[in-house]
Parts: sequence; C-alpha cells; structure tokens
Amino acid sequence: MIEVLRQHIISRLGNDIDNLDTVLGYFKSLHIDRNQYLVEQGQVCKQVYFIAQGCLQVFVYDNDMNETTRDIVTEGSWCSELLSFGSGNPATENIRTVEPCELLAIDRQGFQKMMETVPQFDKVYKQILETSYANSVYRINTFIALSALDRIKWLMEFRPKLMTRVSSKLIASYLGINKDVFSRLKARL
Repeated sequence: MIEVLRQHIISRLGNDIDNLDTVLGYFKSLHIDRNQYLVEQGQVCKQVYFIAQGCLQVFVYDNDMNETTRDIVTEGSWCSELLSFGSGNPATENIRTVEPCELLAIDRQGFQKMMETVPQFDKVYKQILETSYANSVYRINTFIALSALDRIKWLMEFRPKLMTRVSSKLIASYLGINKDVFSRLKARL
C-alpha cells in the first residue's frame, strides 16, 4: 500500500526526492471497515489520510440530524478536516468510510516532520489545500445555478463512477437533492 503513496508523491514532485523513504515511514497503514468514523464533529482531527483504496464521505449533520455531504473522496486523494487538523480545534465536519478502506495516515507531528524533511512536500500540501478549496467552491457555485436534474447530469459527466459506486441516498445528499426526487429524476435519464 505504501507503494501507491510513493508513486503518488513521485507523480507530483518527480523522482529526485531526498528522504522519501524517511517521509513514508511517518505514515501508518490502516484497514478500516465500511461505515466507520475517522473524524466526528466536535472531536479534534488528528490525522491526514491518503486513500489507497476505498471511498470516504465528508459531511455535517443539520439540526434534524440529516446529512449534508460536502464531498465524496476516492482513491489517490487526500482527506482530512483540515481546519481542525491545522488548529487543534474541534472538527465541524464528519469523515466516514463508505466502503472498506485502505488508508495511509499521518499525524500532526509526523506531518510537521515531513514538511521539514522534504521541503518539496510543501508543494503537495498546497495542492491538497487548493484542490479541496477549488472543489468546494466550484461545487457550491455550480450547484446554486443548476436545477436538480442538471446536478445529476453534472455528476454523470464529471464523476460518473459514483453513480454505481455509492448509494442513491449518499449521491442525493452530495447533490443537495431529496433522495426521492433524485430517484425520480435519475429514472428519467
């Protein structure tokens, strides 16, 4: 599993990375079953996760305990509750496994050492932050302007594998659509 992360880092930074094996040593391999929380609202997020295999849901509960999904994160991506991880403050979001997952986790201390040991990793970290921000802003801005049917079409065009990979309830939450409306509209396509 660590080889997947090695290749991910090399693809972003190139082959000439001093201390890469040292950095990879900061990561801990985790096998997490389906439907397990990695982070819960109100707890401090203590790790950043690289997804070698599997799928994670990033979401919040509203006052009625309904889930609103901000993101569905799959293989080859990073996931964390970055504000909590960086500040040590309680998390405002939950992160849960949607499928059994193979993850590589690094804690705050290891992350700091990694940034010091491999200064180029700062570039990867910036990419993580920029991607997270860009995805969130794009999704929010796009979804405000789109009808429910157009949101489903957007998903089918830009993230088609999710349609067969995760439940309709989760997709509806991600798209900001009632699950019954989602089912009816999906049937029309």
